[in-house]
Amino acid sequence: MPVYTYQVINEDGSEGEIFETIHGMNDPPLTVHPSTGQPVRRIYTAPHIAGWSNSRKAKELTSDANLEKHGFTKYVRNGKGHYEKRTGKGPDHLQP
Repeated sequence: MPVYTYQVINEDGSEGEIFETIHGMNDPPLTVHPSTGQPVRRIYTAPHIAGWSNSRKAKELTSDANLEKHGFTKYVRNGKGHYEKRTGKGPDHLQP
């Protein structure tokens, strides 16, 4: 079941506590806080797409071979404050 984010609406109309709850997609949205009974509104947030935020996939997407394949140049800072090309078609060195 999906996780939904809600925010309490205080008596003076100001924004209150933010909380998350789990309920079915076909269930109606909450109108009151389940514990306190205060009015709430749903907050829309970016969805989490499983599999795109793991470290293995991040390393694969930013690998030297993948970056070069897509036309990027990758530079790595050396100990002297200069940037040396790791992959790609750009200049061999960059000055800071």
